[in-house]
Amino acid sequence: MAYSHTPDPLESSYTRGRFQGKAAMVTGGASGIGLATVDRLSNDGAAVAILDISEELGHAEASRLRELGRDVDFYHVDVTDKEQCLQAVSTHAARHGGEVHFLVNCAAFFGSQGISATQRDWDRSLGVNVVGTSNMVQVCEPYMKNGKECSVVNLCSICASRANPQRWTYCSTKGAIKTMTKCMALDLAQRGIRVNAVSPGFIWTQHLAPATNFNHEAADSRSGKFHMLGRIGNPEEIASVIAFLCGKDASFITGSNIPVDGGYLAMSAEGMGDPAFVAGSDIKG
Repeated sequence: MAYSHTPDPLESSYTRGRFQGKAAMVTGGASGIGLATVDRLSNDGAAVAILDISEELGHAEASRLRELGRDVDFYHVDVTDKEQCLQAVSTHAARHGGEVHFLVNCAAFFGSQGISATQRDWDRSLGVNVVGTSNMVQVCEPYMKNGKECSVVNLCSICASRANPQRWTYCSTKGAIKTMTKCMALDLAQRGIRVNAVSPGFIWTQHLAPATNFNHEAADSRSGKFHMLGRIGNPEEIASVIAFLCGKDASFITGSNIPVDGGYLAMSAEGMGDPAFVAGSDIKG
C-alpha cells in the first residue's frame, strides 16, 4: 500500500497573481509539505524551483504542475552539497531576472535515533537538516537583491519544543533550526530580508502514513488526541502559513517560529481534560 493524499482545493483564489514576477526556491519540494508549498506559491504566481534529492518524483511533480499552467522547474539537489545548491539557485535566478525572492527550506532527514545513534546518524541528520538549511540561505542571500521583498521560511517542528522518546538526532536538529532562524533573522535584517520558521504538529505526509497502515482516519484517531482540534493537519495548512510569511501581510514579522499545530504546543499534559471536571462545578479547594 502506498501513501496518498488528495490536496484540498485551493480556496484562496483571491491570492492568485500576488507573487507574479517573484522567484521562489523550495527544498524538499517533491513531496509532503514541500510539495504543498510549491503548489501554493506557484498558484499565487511565483516561478518556483523544486529542489529535491528524489529525481524521479521531482520531475514528475514539476511536469504535473506545469500542465496546470504553473511556472515550476525541478533541480536535482542534495542540500548537503553547497555547490549543487549554488548551481540550482544561480540557474533559476538567471531565468527570472537574476533574483530570488523566497526561500523555503523543507528538505529534511527524518531518521530518528536516541541512545543508539551512530556517527552516521548524526552526520546525516545534521548535514541535511542544519547544514543544508544554512547552505541554502548562504547561496540565496546574494540573489535577494531587493531585500524588503524577500523572505526565508525554515521548517522547524513541535519537536524543537517538546521531548520525544528516542529522537535525539531529529529533535536536536529542529532545535538548532529554531535558534538558527533567529540568528539568520538578526544578520539579514540589515538588508530587510525576513527569516521565520514554522513548527508543524502531526501532519498527514508520506512519513506519518506508514505508522497507521496508510489510513488517514486511523491517524486522526491515533494522533489527533494530541491536538486541541482533535485531528492531524494536512500539508496545505502548513503551506498556507508559509505563503503568508512570504507575503507583504507578514512584512513586520521576522525571527519568529510560528506553531501550525492544531494546539499541540498550547495543550497541557491533561490533554482535553476529564469531562467530569471540565465544568469545574464540583471542584473544591
